[in-house]
Amino acid sequence: MKSVLLRFRVMAVIAGVMSLLLWFVDLPVAYLLDNAELKARVAWIPFVHGWVYLVYVLTAIQFAVKNRWPIFKMLALIVAGTLPVASLIAERRVVRKYS
Repeated sequence: MKSVLLRFRVMAVIAGVMSLLLWFVDLPVAYLLDNAELKARVAWIPFVHGWVYLVYVLTAIQFAVKNRWPIFKMLALIVAGTLPVASLIAERRVVRKYS
């Protein structure tokens, strides 16, 4: 059980950081600045964010199934990965309850 919790914690933090990078670095650069060189430097963020979110979803499903959570609670954990800070908050709540 501890290994599943550790995997979820790591992925929640990484997904949270990538969401913050996406929302507060990539999107402002893409839509507010007219600098092609800067846009090219941050072009990797959405790509990496997509893959990290996929792994986060799989990890959240694995954690929820191991703990026999109902489907709506599992979906809430998955949706928490879509908002910039929500995955970090969900990680703290899960760790507080299951460690």
